[in-house]
Amino acid sequence: MAKALVTGGAGFIGANLTRALLDRGDEVHVVDTLVASTREQVPQGAVLHEVDIRNTEELIPLCTGVEYLFHCAALPRVQFSIKNPMETHAVNITGTLSVLEAARQANVGRVVYSASSSAYGDQKILPLVESMAAQPKSPYGLQKYVGELLCRVWSEVYELPTVSLRYFNVYGPGLDPDGPYALVIGKFLAQRKRREAFTITGDGEQTRDFTHVRDVVRANLLAAESSKVGKGEVLNIGAGRCVSIKKLAELIGGPVNFVPARLEPKHTKADAGLAKELIGWEPSVLFEDGIAELKKEWGLS
Repeated sequence: MAKALVTGGAGFIGANLTRALLDRGDEVHVVDTLVASTREQVPQGAVLHEVDIRNTEELIPLCTGVEYLFHCAALPRVQFSIKNPMETHAVNITGTLSVLEAARQANVGRVVYSASSSAYGDQKILPLVESMAAQPKSPYGLQKYVGELLCRVWSEVYELPTVSLRYFNVYGPGLDPDGPYALVIGKFLAQRKRREAFTITGDGEQTRDFTHVRDVVRANLLAAESSKVGKGEVLNIGAGRCVSIKKLAELIGGPVNFVPARLEPKHTKADAGLAKELIGWEPSVLFEDGIAELKKEWGLS
């Protein structure tokens, strides 16, 4: 049994990860302000600490004795960051710095950072590989990329073991369907439940590399224990498949309403070869199966 700490453990990815850690018998502590979630979303058995990640002094004692720190806390979504750059900067950059510094001072065994494929922006070549220069197109993409750089520097300068996982469009049980910045899969499920037309921005030909949350959780567990990482490496965690928004609408099933395009990358597709090499990770959930599972969960199948 290990002692693990999950920042943002009441959120979508964090809660799924917390549940997996509990299932394998770990002692799990969750740090979350519950601003975007509720106490009920923290899996039963985890110890909740309502602490802001920017409060380093409060974080340090919580990190004491922690073997694995999974930093999932963030103010997410590209569009939200475009409208709120100062607020998202404070949490996503200053908050990450605070987490790393608390981990350093408390001698945490390893930090696994939830990074984002939005750091790539638009690239001329697919699939996306970690050696490509980052070209973020939003404050969020920039902020998550800076988090990767902080992790690498804290490993090089302070010898704090870190590894960054660049997630590609995570979906699955527990996703948030509400709010103007909800993920497209959640929006479509909610719209079908209400018998409304799916809202598609632009022509719907934009593609995403949808990656199931169970695969993301497994990547975190592997990254925490692999002897081949811990020096600030960056790994793509993506299914390696382009799925258009129009195709997604067809799978969920329903009428479509097209609205003007917005600022966002046109295509994303991961090359996850490095993750396979360094932590033994490969995607396992087929997208069609994941959507069928969600439709059943929502009573839509």
